[in-house]
Amino acid sequence: MRVNTAVSACLTMNEKLDALLKEIEAFGVENDRRVTDHAEKMLNITPDTGKFLLLVVRALRARRVLELGTSNGYSTLWLGCAVQPLGGSVTTVELLFHKAEMARANFTRAGLDPLIELQLADAGAFLKEQRPDSFDFIFLDADRSQYVAWWQDLQRVLVPGGLMVVDNAVSHANKIFDFVNAVRQTRPYVTSLVPVGKGELLILKES
Repeated sequence: MRVNTAVSACLTMNEKLDALLKEIEAFGVENDRRVTDHAEKMLNITPDTGKFLLLVVRALRARRVLELGTSNGYSTLWLGCAVQPLGGSVTTVELLFHKAEMARANFTRAGLDPLIELQLADAGAFLKEQRPDSFDFIFLDADRSQYVAWWQDLQRVLVPGGLMVVDNAVSHANKIFDFVNAVRQTRPYVTSLVPVGKGELLILKES
């Protein structure tokens, strides 16, 4: 009961945002049931994953948040809600134009667009352009086949003491197997698998 009260703190103050999240969630489920083209699927996180991200970002007081894989902005809205009382911001990266446009519209409808910077770009190229220690928190939910190639840059842009959360760590464990091994062989990183939603891999960069 306490958890539900805590994570809904920003939602109870904004019924419009609460309704929008439910609308986007329902749209994503129906869309993904109907379409067969992978590029047209929204592949949104689950609502409990959204609440989990909000709790973690708030607990860490992470003000500089990076998301790789925007889709239609469902997860981004959870992150935006998380950083709002912290005076933080979210940078989110999406490769596909049509998904980025959907996300922009959702950010505007939620009234969170001032907190969110949407980059229409390849995530790997974007990471290479960022300065060291640019982000306190990273949410990784993009092209899983590229995670190993991105690992060096992910390490570089994450601040010491920062946290990375990787979605689909259970549902698509086979597709991130090599990435998980690469992380576990790298110091000073500590990992933990959390059975929330489709499985969330937590990667802590020790100070």
